[in-house]
Amino acid sequence: MPEGHSVHRIARQFDRNFVGKSMQASSPQGRFAEGAAVLDGREAVSVQAVGKQMFLEVEGDLWLRVHLGLYGAWDFAGEILIDPTIASANGRMGQTNQRGTDLGEAILDDAGENSLASIGAPRRTRVHVRMSEQTKGLADEDGEWPPPIVGQVRLRLMTDITAADLRGPTACVIQTPEEMLATVAKLGPDPLVGDPAENEERFVRAVRKKQTVIALLLMDQAVVSGIGNVYRAEMLFRHRLNPHTPGRDVPEEIVRELWRDWVRLLAVGVETGQMMTMDDLSPEQYRAAMASRDDRHWVYHRAGLPCRICGTEIALEEIGARKLYWCPRCQA
Repeated sequence: MPEGHSVHRIARQFDRNFVGKSMQASSPQGRFAEGAAVLDGREAVSVQAVGKQMFLEVEGDLWLRVHLGLYGAWDFAGEILIDPTIASANGRMGQTNQRGTDLGEAILDDAGENSLASIGAPRRTRVHVRMSEQTKGLADEDGEWPPPIVGQVRLRLMTDITAADLRGPTACVIQTPEEMLATVAKLGPDPLVGDPAENEERFVRAVRKKQTVIALLLMDQAVVSGIGNVYRAEMLFRHRLNPHTPGRDVPEEIVRELWRDWVRLLAVGVETGQMMTMDDLSPEQYRAAMASRDDRHWVYHRAGLPCRICGTEIALEEIGARKLYWCPRCQA
């Protein structure tokens, strides 16, 4: 499932390429025909990501709410602002990008750091992205415009130079301002939205009052927004926290450290496009980690492999219908 960093990056693309412009809207598969008809011809006013959901404001006091869920993704085509992580995903944003990004030598500084700034104000490039597994590769710059409809496109939004196709979302609905605010009110704090101090206190209160185990609380979007399976496993390991510890039994200091770690990791994810959860890497290690998940995480997707710290076999279990990876020794 897409985690919070992906949705914030998608919101950035809409802010740069759609906000302030009139949009054409259609529902090629027909499942969002009425909503598309409402959106068609309206100007995009603003966009906001909260956790795993994106809210696009359009003229006329209306909002488009999109929750990608397990299978949703946006495909961008035309003239879009692109960076290496978007290019490596072939224009597709939303589905967890685990394929990695080949950064090359030029955009790493001496500390091995990477950001949208060092990438260089993502260049505006005309691309035609792969619309399905059946479409082979990228078209050239003189490719067909608008791009052909391929597969089950729930919603297509277009300006005169940019197209965004939405596939497989859990939710795609039109909301009034009141409905949008009610949806946001049900979500836990997002480090990139609202007051930082208030967000931390909300998180601490929510965790410390519950008997529910911390592994489930971190995935509860009413407790904290944006954390999914990858960040959950990695954060618990980074703080050597047993995933079965009830929230109210986690010391307040550790709860606050978890929140501050989420603030940092989300920022890194938004900037790099990858869920980078290992620290203090050399430039070579950083480059390898950006390119391959195998070098990027402490425990996630490493079931049966030795812990990077103690050598104990990484455990895999199911909790809340999701896979949990953890080290029984380091997180005892």
